[in-house]
Amino acid sequence: MDRQLYDMMDWAGIEELIYSEASRPHDLLGAHVTEQGVLVQALIPTAEKVEVKLLSSGKTYPMEMADEEGFFAVLLPRKTVMPYTFLVTYDNGTTEEVYDPYAYASQITEEDLKKFEAGIHYQIYEKMGAHPMTINGVSGVYFAVWAPCAMRVSVVGNFNMWDGRRHQMRRLGDGERGIFDLFIPGMKVGDVYKYEIKFRNGDPALKTDPYANYAELRPNTASIVWDINQYQWNDEKWMKERAKNAKTQKESPMFIYEVHLGSWMHKEIAVDEDGKAIVGSEFYNYREIAHNLAKYVKEMGYTHVELLPVMEHPLDASWGYQVTGYYAPTSRYGTPDDFMYFMDYMHGQGIGVILDWVPAHFPRDAWGMAQFDGTCVYEHRDPRQGAHPHWGTLIYNYGRPGVSNFLIANALFWAEKYHADGIRMDAVASMLYLDYGKNPGEWVANIYGGHENLEAVEFLKHLNSVFKGRTNGAILIAEESTAWPKITSDVKDDGLGFDYKWNMGWMNDFTSYMQCDPYFRNHNYGKLTFSMLYAYSENFVLVFSHDEVVHGKGSMIGKMPGASLEAKAANLRTAYGFMMGHPGKKLLFMGQDIAQVNEWNENKSIEWELLQYPLHETMRQYVKDLSAIYQKYPSMYTMDYQPEGFQWINCSYNEKNIVIFVRKSKKPEETLLFVCNFAPVADEAFTMGVPFAGKFKEILNSDDVKYGGSGMVNPRAKSSKEVAWDDKENSITIKLAPMAVQIFECTPAPEKKKAAKKATVKKTEKAETVKKAEKAPKPAKTKKTVKKETEKKTEE
Repeated sequence: MDRQLYDMMDWAGIEELIYSEASRPHDLLGAHVTEQGVLVQALIPTAEKVEVKLLSSGKTYPMEMADEEGFFAVLLPRKTVMPYTFLVTYDNGTTEEVYDPYAYASQITEEDLKKFEAGIHYQIYEKMGAHPMTINGVSGVYFAVWAPCAMRVSVVGNFNMWDGRRHQMRRLGDGERGIFDLFIPGMKVGDVYKYEIKFRNGDPALKTDPYANYAELRPNTASIVWDINQYQWNDEKWMKERAKNAKTQKESPMFIYEVHLGSWMHKEIAVDEDGKAIVGSEFYNYREIAHNLAKYVKEMGYTHVELLPVMEHPLDASWGYQVTGYYAPTSRYGTPDDFMYFMDYMHGQGIGVILDWVPAHFPRDAWGMAQFDGTCVYEHRDPRQGAHPHWGTLIYNYGRPGVSNFLIANALFWAEKYHADGIRMDAVASMLYLDYGKNPGEWVANIYGGHENLEAVEFLKHLNSVFKGRTNGAILIAEESTAWPKITSDVKDDGLGFDYKWNMGWMNDFTSYMQCDPYFRNHNYGKLTFSMLYAYSENFVLVFSHDEVVHGKGSMIGKMPGASLEAKAANLRTAYGFMMGHPGKKLLFMGQDIAQVNEWNENKSIEWELLQYPLHETMRQYVKDLSAIYQKYPSMYTMDYQPEGFQWINCSYNEKNIVIFVRKSKKPEETLLFVCNFAPVADEAFTMGVPFAGKFKEILNSDDVKYGGSGMVNPRAKSSKEVAWDDKENSITIKLAPMAVQIFECTPAPEKKKAAKKATVKKTEKAETVKKAEKAPKPAKTKKTVKKETEKKTEE
């Protein structure tokens, strides 16, 4: 080697590179201006010969091999750096012209680092991960990853033989700023990659990219380069309308259809010529699902679909709740563009899409985020704080800015990049309580000695306030099962800032009530009415979710009592009718609207074949008709969260298992009267109070023959009578159907007619009084009366 060049070599730095321990490889590699000229250095293992080619002139300069491991160097007789490439000849005789990955500046600015360090870089996903781009006219992929305690990080994949020496990344800062980046020319969409991270103890590990936008289909675990900015959206009208209606959203109907994409419709696993199963062949593509699902949802009258987590996850049986790729829609059903099409198409059909999201915990897979850089980057170091014993997963360290930034930006990512209309946060209760699911000694108290997770509380407030300010009408829903106060109150009022909360208490109480044999329900009547004592403490969503139809709990119809399937169906129709009448938005899991008999199995499709049987088809039609009434009548949804929108008529019929109530809007003519009979006992002449004088027309009866009932309906409208009942001035008498919900449309009597009716009643009452007086026997005359009459006649 030339002596001058030899003296310019940083041999310690070269050794660090060769042993793949360099955290700042750009200090050596690439082109550097020196007093002697431009020094170009490259580490290309398995190369036998390398030349530098100046693109402006085409002139080439042979590089000297400074180390047999593939370190090359050349001193160019120039004072400035000009664009160049390497002409490489490998040990197998192949040649290649490549751009130098160490010739490009970082795309992360000092401002980016400051914001990320503070946990407020809400679009950090635009910097982190893998991003196809063109720099100085050269196309490639820019990579960035947070690994604050790593000795070294490299990008590896098929493109470089998974060799961690070839593309070692540059550390941009120390401590919380420990982000590594690198631009690799020539890489393209579809390339597979991972990060090879060398821990401080020298151990290497292959890790998937936490910010990756796409991933391999399980069981493979590598990340895939994708450009999520190429899809052309067509839902501008939907997004504008959503933003416009954001302030009145709670006064709008919301009937959510909860869906697991993999089992809503499931294919039979295909096999190849050798009879081996073709991995992933059992799934429909996002685009196929979009068309079929939208058609069904529109027909049934659902307003939204809620998808069980579509974020990448390794285990089908987790249903998506153990996420390893938070920024990547699962490849089970297609590409990111395919999922964008799904969202776009649903919006085009007038259907909102809510995504389940899991910020509470993540799995321990060694190739995932667990001990990402050899230390606990995303989780707490202390297992009492960082591990969930029941789920076998790890708990996020919400107090670390880089972690909270990762999660907050992720929620925004789905709303901004995939136009999600809402995020439903899973297992919020496990985040709020330090002792959730733990025994004494398995958790660490907060600074005040309590069990509240103060860092998680602050994280949720931060996330919710930022989310509402940046997403133009997208909503936030909490699955929270405790009595933690103010879940849906504004952050300014010391609330957590969610828009809605799942009403788990109602679900458990009401399901328990329905599971009782009707003969014993009167002893559990309180479970039917108790929810109204706290109905306005939060903005609730009433749910019959996936959690209620798995793990031996049975399907919804399977929970119902009854010696026959028909009896069970009557119970279920009554349950659904009561649910639709109860204040709050609604959610129903797939398959339960057709009374699927078996509980949900993620490996099988919904039992659509059941629709050939009348019982299941009539249940589907019943839910469809309920949905139509729900959306037609504003009283069903406009005042869900105002006490004035609900009124009990009678909630003390515990012996008869009957409740009667009305749903109201600001217009009396939109009032609906609900009669819910939870006993299989009919009454041909059942009298009940009504909210006002008028006519009451039955618009739905779950005992109708068309729904599989006995047909005890009220075909004619009922006019109220001024007969006091149920503490009301007016009442009607109806046919009370057995085990049924009956809904009546209420039409108030016109004021003039009411006044005339009252006047007529008073006149009639007066006439009757006079008539009665005339008919009454006259009292016998006394001596005093006779004397007075005699004196009067004498005077005359």
